[in-house]
Amino acid sequence: MNEKKLVMIGCGTVGQGLLEIIEDKTPNIKLIAISDKLKGSLLDPKGIDIPYMLGILDNDGKVDDYDKASDKAITGLDAIETIKKSNGDIMAEMTYTDIETGEPATSHIKAALKQGMHVTTSNKGPAALYYTKLQKLASDNGVKLFIEGTVMSGTPIFNLARECFAGSKITEVSGILNGTTNYILSKMENEGWDYKDALKKAQELGYAEADPTADVEGHDALAKVVILSNCILGGNIKPEDVPCEGINNITLEDVNEAAENGMRYKLLGSTKIEEDKITASVKPVKLELSNPLAGVGGATNALTFKTDLLGEVTIQGPGAGKIETGYSIFVDIMSILNHE
Repeated sequence: MNEKKLVMIGCGTVGQGLLEIIEDKTPNIKLIAISDKLKGSLLDPKGIDIPYMLGILDNDGKVDDYDKASDKAITGLDAIETIKKSNGDIMAEMTYTDIETGEPATSHIKAALKQGMHVTTSNKGPAALYYTKLQKLASDNGVKLFIEGTVMSGTPIFNLARECFAGSKITEVSGILNGTTNYILSKMENEGWDYKDALKKAQELGYAEADPTADVEGHDALAKVVILSNCILGGNIKPEDVPCEGINNITLEDVNEAAENGMRYKLLGSTKIEEDKITASVKPVKLELSNPLAGVGGATNALTFKTDLLGEVTIQGPGAGKIETGYSIFVDIMSILNHE
């Protein structure tokens, strides 16, 4: 197999996690370009020394501080210029998520697909808003678009559905898609904390952002439900089609009352297909303790697939993290390499 040339757009926490994995696992790829809005860019057709680049980034340096480049190297390009000039085989898109517009990630993905490059992304914006159109563009150009990292980080949701459930019809997907809210609810039930104290602790631990709105009001889970609806169930829905309710109105009294009745609150994102129609939602739900999702605590994510041949199958794993999300990009790259 010929060595494949990799282009990275975005080199923050996830991108650096990917670089660490590539260095450790040494797949048959050559990193030829990195472009990051804050850290600069480098395009070197002869290849970028990954350990050396990681050393620069680990010391708060920039991509264009790299001083081992060949005489063919170019710096100062923006993301689109990097994609168009790279002649790469695979593009990994790991820029920040904008769930309202999907930009700039959608433009990056379109540019790469039009160049005949395979694409993997962990960005929820393009996957939630334009997945069907982007998959058609990929098909029209004879390449693959993979999005493993958009829902449960490196926990293999889409690979599971595509490979392991081959020939089985998936009719419903439901689960815990946001680790922040799951952590908060677990603290409230297990340690008797009220909502505000549990949220503050989640922020201290880095599970929640300074502005936790996207998590606690369900918007993060909403984006993931749309992705699952369109990518796994074959729908074509938009975020505004999905009723969404977060956990910000759940009180300690609510949690305790549920526990007294043998129930447990979880923020569930759910989608199912009935008579060719998608019905999806995000809302707090009281689950019986016998439900596999009820036993998932802390910042962990989990998803239950309902299938015609296997019944219900539940998978549990991390939904965030440097190496975990970097792995989601890596496993997509390996899928591309293995199917070449």
